[in-house]
Amino acid sequence: MIASIVLVVLLALSGAQPYDRPTWALEVFPVVVALPLLWATYRRFPLTTLLYGCIFLHALVLMLGAMYTYARVPLGFDLAELLGLTRNPYDKIGHFFQGFVPALVAREILLRGHFVHGKKMLAFMVVCVVLAISATYEFIEWGVALALGQGADEFLGTQGDPWDTQSDMFFALIGAVTALLLLSRVQDRQIQRIAGDEAAPSPA
Repeated sequence: MIASIVLVVLLALSGAQPYDRPTWALEVFPVVVALPLLWATYRRFPLTTLLYGCIFLHALVLMLGAMYTYARVPLGFDLAELLGLTRNPYDKIGHFFQGFVPALVAREILLRGHFVHGKKMLAFMVVCVVLAISATYEFIEWGVALALGQGADEFLGTQGDPWDTQSDMFFALIGAVTALLLLSRVQDRQIQRIAGDEAAPSPA
């Protein structure tokens, strides 16, 4: 609950003087949608602490990108200079998280709902869900670009890269695979703990 209050405060701060307000609104929309959902499901379907923490970090990434626009985030310029890149790579960090966090969300829902059996099939389905989400986001970007024309440049953040869409989806894929490799066991332990708490008899 405290973390969600912190996010609301940071969301307000990020929208106080954004570089481009329409872009800010588009970029923080996932946060605006996710927060009420998390509040509404907190008691009947609490998520693992790991997942709440990752969602918090993802929200920070989105809000920072929204405030500056992804092509102008100062951290991205620092990384570009450090790595010798010709463009601000902060949008790739955003798309990495777009794969990393949804992978854990999908994995937790599939496991706790007993929708998939077998580790290999679970990993396959998680990656499929992540790529579907990434592709849907690219469709949204395409639709915004068609609707706004040149006014969508800040939202798209392609920085002149003709392969931006493909690389965005690739970074989401990298994020998903990284999450599965690094955090599956931790998530499994926390899910088992939640399952044990739900199965325990309530005190009289």
